[in-house]
Amino acid sequence: MTAKVSGMKIMVTGGAGFIGSAVVRHLIGRTDHAVLVVDKLTYAGNLASLASVQGHPRYRFSQTDICDRSAIADIFSSFDPDAVMHLAAESHVDRSIDGPADFINTNVVGTFVLLQAALAHCHGLAGRRAQQFRFHHVSTDEVYGALGDEGSFTEDTRYDPRSPYSASKAASDHLVRAWGQTYGLPIVVTNCSNNYGPHQFPEKLIPLSIIKALAGEPMPVYGKGLNVRDWLFVDDHAEALTLVLERGRAGETYNIGGNAERRNIDVVNAICDAMDRLAPRPNGVPHRELITFVSDRPGHDFRYAMDFAKLSAELGWQPKHSFESGLFSTVKWYIENRAWWAPLLSAHDAGIRRGLAKSA
Repeated sequence: MTAKVSGMKIMVTGGAGFIGSAVVRHLIGRTDHAVLVVDKLTYAGNLASLASVQGHPRYRFSQTDICDRSAIADIFSSFDPDAVMHLAAESHVDRSIDGPADFINTNVVGTFVLLQAALAHCHGLAGRRAQQFRFHHVSTDEVYGALGDEGSFTEDTRYDPRSPYSASKAASDHLVRAWGQTYGLPIVVTNCSNNYGPHQFPEKLIPLSIIKALAGEPMPVYGKGLNVRDWLFVDDHAEALTLVLERGRAGETYNIGGNAERRNIDVVNAICDAMDRLAPRPNGVPHRELITFVSDRPGHDFRYAMDFAKLSAELGWQPKHSFESGLFSTVKWYIENRAWWAPLLSAHDAGIRRGLAKSA
């Protein structure tokens, strides 16, 4: 474990997205670091998620595509960062099945552009700044493939991506590690389990289920709902990412999990039960009556589970939120913040089914 570094200038790519905005809110609210958000503001980027930090003297924003080499070079030159937290990515598996090109461009080419710019910047630093610089690449457990009924992913698990999304993230992981090994760029990589919480774009399972339940519409569940995921509350993830950036060892990978494995059907049932408490239907019929099983996603991985013992042992991190408390607060947030998500439904067709294409 390295000594904690304070007062850094951190470039956060994808900082207007779900996880990125949680990281930015954490950095501004809980640390003394200065933050520059770099975000293209695609459908999943939303400045409303950063409303609580806009105007803060340690916060800046740049609407920039990470694939734009000259713009990225200019940002490194003008902001002069001490670290990069790279979260910008296309991330929805179903969208990657229908349109993989955007995933290759953003997740692979965009990461390459950032690595080249970060390397040039790092080589221009001297002394302690050069030693302390970090390129923190934020990735996913999906690069590891699928598990059976037993076992967990560790940092040494062989990569076995199954979707265009996970393949693009695996490629970006390999690029980052290669730039560390070949060129000496000080990198850290984190792979996380499924995130949930406020400000998540409403195409993902938990927010989509909440919004469908609020509307009294069928709540779709893929297959029989038996696929298992480990769920990580987004604020816990933001705290872990900050800890890794500040104290993680250069060249290392850290898994981040929520210690909350659940079958998809159990997640949706829990949402229904929370809805029954917070927003009961006028006719008194339980929300579980809205659950509708639909055709499964092609190549749907059966089970993910994360072993984050390394992160816990080296940096002392543990998730603070239980799945029950985190989910209840998430359901409550979506009920109370219709003004945040309602425009997204109509503007981006967030509620329609994707990922059924048989070919690209």
